[in-house]
Amino acid sequence: MTLFILNVFLAVSWASLIGSFTLANCVIGFTVGYVALWIGSPFYRESTYFRRVIRVIRLLLLFLYELVVSSLQVVWDVITPSHLSRPGVIAMPLDAKRDEEILLVANLISLTPGTLSLDVSEDRSTLYVHGMFIDDPDALRRELKEGMERSVMEAMEK
Repeated sequence: MTLFILNVFLAVSWASLIGSFTLANCVIGFTVGYVALWIGSPFYRESTYFRRVIRVIRLLLLFLYELVVSSLQVVWDVITPSHLSRPGVIAMPLDAKRDEEILLVANLISLTPGTLSLDVSEDRSTLYVHGMFIDDPDALRRELKEGMERSVMEAMEK
């Protein structure tokens, strides 16, 4: 956590030196700070910070990809006369065990157009998901497990 705070400090310092606190400057500052900390990593004790940042970025990119693809799919279904949606509910067994992981998986699924997390079983082993396009329930289950859930678990790995 200290490396993250140091990286944020470096990003703010970068934006201060540039003289403009824009999102682009903060992202550039964060990237420059990340590279500087990575170069100096032999001076720190063993840290998972560098792997975790890459995994979080990978999760964000996966979510953005899923967001765009599913948005286009839903828009296409709405504007065309033939509706391709086959709504249904699937039960997805969860490998995620911690509350934070389950919460993030459920919220990312709900934020993606065409899917909605409905409930988590009492024993927290199953997530019930409503899907707008369920041609093959096993394929959707596999896509969610190998995509969102796996990426969330990697990003939140300690």
